[in-house]
Amino acid sequence: MGERSLEALDVTWARTAPARVLRESVLMGLLGPAMDFYTRRTVLGLDHFQGLKAPVVFVANHSSHMDTPAILRALPHAWRRRTVVAAAEDYFYAKRRLAYPVSVFFSTVPMARDGRGLDSKTTAHLDRVMRNGWSLVMFAEGTRSRDGSIGRLRSGAAVLAAQHDLPLMPIHVSGTHEVMPVGRYWMKRRPGKPLPKRHPIEIRFGAPIPPQGVERRSEVMERVRAFFEQAGAKTTPAERSSELAGATAP
Repeated sequence: MGERSLEALDVTWARTAPARVLRESVLMGLLGPAMDFYTRRTVLGLDHFQGLKAPVVFVANHSSHMDTPAILRALPHAWRRRTVVAAAEDYFYAKRRLAYPVSVFFSTVPMARDGRGLDSKTTAHLDRVMRNGWSLVMFAEGTRSRDGSIGRLRSGAAVLAAQHDLPLMPIHVSGTHEVMPVGRYWMKRRPGKPLPKRHPIEIRFGAPIPPQGVERRSEVMERVRAFFEQAGAKTTPAERSSELAGATAP
């Protein structure tokens, strides 16, 4: 798998106008109502988009496959239609029968998490996407949390934001682990009487962090960690954060 470039794995037609229309229809017309059957959603911090110009790099915590559609649904429409989500190459792009649907329905792009870093060979497709005005969602932990807590934050999002001179906007997602934890492939309701109840979930957008130099990535990720903590999460101190790239993971 590592012999094929990430640029070759990128499903570029998933960002064409017809694919965007299909994605919006499925995400907001089908999957959205299904998610609302299982969850009671709150979205906070949308005021931070006022006056903000695309593209930006979003960086979020990760504990469920539900995080990606939850974040995309929460984005303002103009942002959602031109935002891609970094997805683990070794999991989501190992086979075309999975790579195609996740690329189309969730606007994913392949991301390495095998230690290859963020050199030009591994980020050429991301560079092109962002140059074309698309924002990028990255998951800072590099994999889904197994217990819902936030692990060590990887600095890939801060590095890419600095390389492209873009703001970094943190996103804290809570409640999705209870709805669809690792090991589940569909959502569940919580026990209740006389009928099962919906799980509360929250998507909170933080204030964008202005572009910083690559050498200040630890400081930037400390600000992201502090935002997660202010949102109510328990976190690992940023000074212990890994310096690797972040990506959606199994």
